[in-house]
Amino acid sequence: MESCSDAVIAIIITIMELEMKVPHGDGMEDLGALVPVFLSYVLSFVYVGIYWNNHHHMLHACTSVTGAILWANLHLLFWLSLFPFATGWMGENHFTAVPTAFYGVVLLMAGVAYYLLQAAIIRRQGPGSLLKEAIGRDWKGRLSPVLYIVAICATLRSSWIAQAVFVVAALIWFIPDPRIERHLAGSVGRRSEHQ
Repeated sequence: MESCSDAVIAIIITIMELEMKVPHGDGMEDLGALVPVFLSYVLSFVYVGIYWNNHHHMLHACTSVTGAILWANLHLLFWLSLFPFATGWMGENHFTAVPTAFYGVVLLMAGVAYYLLQAAIIRRQGPGSLLKEAIGRDWKGRLSPVLYIVAICATLRSSWIAQAVFVVAALIWFIPDPRIERHLAGSVGRRSEHQ
């Protein structure tokens, strides 16, 4: 499951990069026209990187895989696969309201899908779930959807406010979350002590 997900995420990043077309001219003004496309690419690259990083750690806390976990993972990959389209549409249209709102919907649904995958893994692990212990109260996971909804609503007033909210949400997650890593290292250490 992890290898398949990594491959899909790598393809998503590649498609986003291929959406940036080389300008036909050789002047700085020709590059200037690509600034919105480039900025939307950078934002999406950061988001996809955040998902890849956290997905990687979450799967290392997963001890077994069920059909529900596989479907939840596919659901997440579906929403992540819409990033190239949403990124391109928003960048090509210079961050206008409708493409920006659509981008927010994709972020929101990817966040919901990630939560559902996390819940499926925790449900499979049962009481005392390593993943549940690691994420604790999960304030980041609870705050992110609220920020995406705020950003979607903000597009009615200004798509630049929405962009600022997207950046804030990304910054919250940008520093890798060490909770799962620490719990995995602790559980391995405890196991080796008992052997």
